[in-house]
Amino acid sequence: MASDYYAVLGIEKNSTADQIKKAYRKLALKYHPDKNPDDKKAEERFKEISEAYAVLSDTEKKQQYDQYGDAAFHQRFSQEDIFRNADFGDIFREFGFGGGEDVFSQMFGGRGGHHRPRPKKGQDYLMRITIPFRQAILGGERRVDLDRNGQKEQLQVRIPTGVEPGQKLRISGKGAASPNGGPNGDLMLEINVSKDSRFRREDKNLYTTVKIPFTGACLGTTVTVETLEDSKRIKVKPGTQNGSKIRLKGFGVPARAGKANGDLYAIIDIDVPQLLSEEQKVLIEKLRDEGV
Repeated sequence: MASDYYAVLGIEKNSTADQIKKAYRKLALKYHPDKNPDDKKAEERFKEISEAYAVLSDTEKKQQYDQYGDAAFHQRFSQEDIFRNADFGDIFREFGFGGGEDVFSQMFGGRGGHHRPRPKKGQDYLMRITIPFRQAILGGERRVDLDRNGQKEQLQVRIPTGVEPGQKLRISGKGAASPNGGPNGDLMLEINVSKDSRFRREDKNLYTTVKIPFTGACLGTTVTVETLEDSKRIKVKPGTQNGSKIRLKGFGVPARAGKANGDLYAIIDIDVPQLLSEEQKVLIEKLRDEGV
């Protein structure tokens, strides 16, 4: 699969190691087999960018590639040499994809015995856990009891902020043991989130219901809104309608990677009294007569 590795990754020859890795990460996310099942074109493209990264991410291989040029480099290095000691694991784990050894053994392993059999990674485990709504939003530590290879283990797992129902967290090395001396499999934690009596979530925004009296809707009022960690006093304007939303900027799901926090919306629920005293009834009737 000889070609200009720099062109394959869309980078310049003087690119830094970080720039090389960033370029490969972007392309690998697009063409990884897990995202493109049964797509031969995507598989060939993934092979091509992975071969380029295996060379350019290795200082010694990159130096020889730059020195000898593409054709001469491939006369000196077999494909096995190119991929030997190449580390794709941390990139793939960021995406939640399978390990590099599994992917490349599937794609390259059948070429006329060109590769020696590699140690096989152990099987991944899947465990479903349920966490409280607030922990899913705010993150935190959670203990997980794991029965692994016949032994009980207790793991302290970090729950990232803003984790969503159905999201999987990968715990490296906590799966099954390899059958032939390879690395352990990983533990995949599939997240289920408990419902909360006060809040509901849509993407990065939160919603809560706030009751106000009928008079407060007519004349305006102030009301206390519970947030995830505190409470806020907000003003309700005169003439507010039932179901209106009041936005509390930044009090929703905490952001990751420097993005803005989500918002909290207080949904107004006007509390219409079910029973009125005689005096209240007379006053309401006067309001009705006035066209209110």
